[in-house]
Parts: sequence; structure tokens; C-alpha cells
Amino acid sequence: MTQPYEKYYVPAQSIWPIVGAVGLFLIAMGAGFSVQQMGSEQSYGLWILSCGFVVIVTMMFGWFGNVIQESMDGLYSAQMDRSFRQGMSWFIFSEVMFFGAFFGALFYARMIAVPWLGGAGNNEMTGAVLWPEFTAMWPLVETPGGTTTQAMGWFGLPLLNTVILVISSVTLHFAHVSLEKDKRGPLKTWLAITLVLGFAFLFFQIEEYIHAYQELGLRLDSGIYGNTFFLLTGFHGLHVTLGAIMLTVMFLRVLKGHFSGKSHFAFMASSWYWHFVDVVWLCLFIFVYVL
Repeated sequence: MTQPYEKYYVPAQSIWPIVGAVGLFLIAMGAGFSVQQMGSEQSYGLWILSCGFVVIVTMMFGWFGNVIQESMDGLYSAQMDRSFRQGMSWFIFSEVMFFGAFFGALFYARMIAVPWLGGAGNNEMTGAVLWPEFTAMWPLVETPGGTTTQAMGWFGLPLLNTVILVISSVTLHFAHVSLEKDKRGPLKTWLAITLVLGFAFLFFQIEEYIHAYQELGLRLDSGIYGNTFFLLTGFHGLHVTLGAIMLTVMFLRVLKGHFSGKSHFAFMASSWYWHFVDVVWLCLFIFVYVL
């Protein structure tokens, strides 16, 4: 006796994966050229980087549009929904590994490389030859070239941004609960507040970077401390930007009457991603700013 199988939709070929790959390539190449051109009059690296971001945003809206249309046409089954959940779970896991690599680099620099240069582990001779005036302390604000910067403290903008992100997770949770109860009014209100908080975080991070460059002398080329600080906070800011775009799409869909209390995986996936970004920031705030 044959077993009944539910219908499973197989999407047609799409151009968006290759568009996304091109965008990521432009971002990587533009970021590399931008770092290389620091202090010079050349600026094409920033143009390439900007083009990469434009391509990624275009890809996100185009790909989201296709998936939304397929969902609204009723092409997805329960098995397709499970596939989406598995895919989003593995995507977030890959992001955990991504940030784990950068936190690992911070741990290595702080707990192994800096003490080693300071003479730890019977390494007095090597440390004296490589950097005779070196003092093993963190944050490492002096470079071998004699440049001295100031470390970014945890109080002020970093603390404000931490409070903003924590509150945004709470408001997004309230929005999710409202959606599950099919309360459209509170859903719109809480989701709008979450978006305002997310973009406020990005605004204050830009202010923090301006403060770091102009007043603290803290730059991407300011030794290992500057490298780890800007790589961790910069990539996190990029993820906040992507999360804000995803929530913006969710907000537009809510305004159009999409989702119900029993069918709203796209909203749930965006919530997962936003909560993940918030947890990463809490770890980043503790290990980069406080400790």
C-alpha cells in the first residue's frame, strides 16, 4: 500500500544567490582596499565597499520578494516550513562560528601573544629582541612604531547602545507575543519601537566611531587592539544592519496584513536573528569594552 505524501514545492532557479556572492565579494574587496588606502588620497576602496552594500541590500529585497510571493500563493507545505526552520538554525549556527573566530583571535592576542611578548613562559630574550620597551598590559594602546592611542571605555555610548539593544529584544518579544495572539495594533506598535531602537543603535555606533577616530586616535590600524575592536564591533554593526533590514521587511508585511497567529515563520526567523545579534553584543560589550 502506498503512503500519501504531502506536496513539496521546489523553487525555480534564481539569480539572487550569485548576486549575493557578487555583493559579498565587492564588500570584501572594498574593505581591503579601504584599509590599504587609509591616509592616502585614493578613495576607490570606499566606492567598491558602498557598491557591495547596495548589491547586498538589492539582493535581500529581491530574494525576500520572491519568497514572500511564493508563500502568499500557498506553495509552501508543512515540510517546507520545517526546511526553512532547519536552514535558519544552521545559518545562525554558522554566524556563531563566525563571531567565535573573532572572539578566539581576541583571546589569543590578549591571553597568549601579549604575555608572551612581555616575557611570560621563559621568553625574556625573545621579547627583549622583538620589542624591548614593551609592557604586557591590555588594552594594548602602544604600537612598535611609537603611536599611542586611547582605549574605548565601556561607559557612555557603549553602555547606551547596550541598553538600547536589550530593550529592543524585549519590545520584539512583545511584538511576537502580540502576533501569536493576533493583536495587530500592539504588534505594529512594538515592532515599530524595535525598528527605532535598532536604527538608533546604528546611529550611536557611528557617533562612537567618530569619537574614536577624532578624539581617541583609535583607528583600524592602531595595532592589535584597534584591529580587534573595529573588526568585532564593525562586523556586529553589519549584522545589526542586516537584522534591521529584515525587521523593516517584516514591518511592511505586517502593514499589508500578512502573517497570522499560526503562520508567521518569516517573522519568527527575523526575531531569532535579532535576539542572536543582541546576545553577541552582550558578549562583545563584556569582553571588548569592560574586561
